[in-house]
Amino acid sequence: MALHMWLTVVMTALLTALPGGTGTAGGAGTASGTGTAGGAGCAGAGSDARCWPVTGPEVRGRPAVLRAFEPPATPYAAGHRGVDLRAGPGSVVRAAAPGEVTFAGKVAGTDVVVLRLDRPDASLRVTYEPVRGTVAVGTRLAAGGPLGVVTDSAVHRSPGCLHWGLLRGDVYLDPLTLLPPWLLRAGPSRLLPVFGAAADGTERKAEAAARVRGGRSPRAAPS
Repeated sequence: MALHMWLTVVMTALLTALPGGTGTAGGAGTASGTGTAGGAGCAGAGSDARCWPVTGPEVRGRPAVLRAFEPPATPYAAGHRGVDLRAGPGSVVRAAAPGEVTFAGKVAGTDVVVLRLDRPDASLRVTYEPVRGTVAVGTRLAAGGPLGVVTDSAVHRSPGCLHWGLLRGDVYLDPLTLLPPWLLRAGPSRLLPVFGAAADGTERKAEAAARVRGGRSPRAAPS
């Protein structure tokens, strides 16, 4: 726990100190619009598109959430500065929203990728670990665009998972707030009954059958 907290503090300090919160691993890349918001675990289009970073077996491609966001009481207090999603080594990691890759490299021995989201104030950054980047720094991605793969990491407290973080400046936020509510739901969508529809349908069927037999409608008043 202490080692993981130390890694988080180091990564936060490093990313905050870099100009614009960016990294310089692998050199500058060319801008591109790689990826779309289609497929499992995605919703919306264009700048409003959002995707789970990894897909899972649950409804709408939702991955299993192993541990939720637990904000620390103070910057250096215990907590969980992100969300852990089940994802084995080699799993493809995607951009949760449109943005630009600003860092792809190692922080304290752990592979990390940072995506700066497309916003007028450029204030939000998404972090992925342990993830080895597969695109160059400077690459622009649409939501759902692949940016790396999950690697093994002995220092991460939840093996076999992706640690997904969201920062504004040096303050960690809950990354699940990036996703629309219906994409977060684990259960299937349900159609609620329309009260009275079944009874009305039964009466209409009875009336039709009575007309075929030459009888009276069940709604007709008794003579």
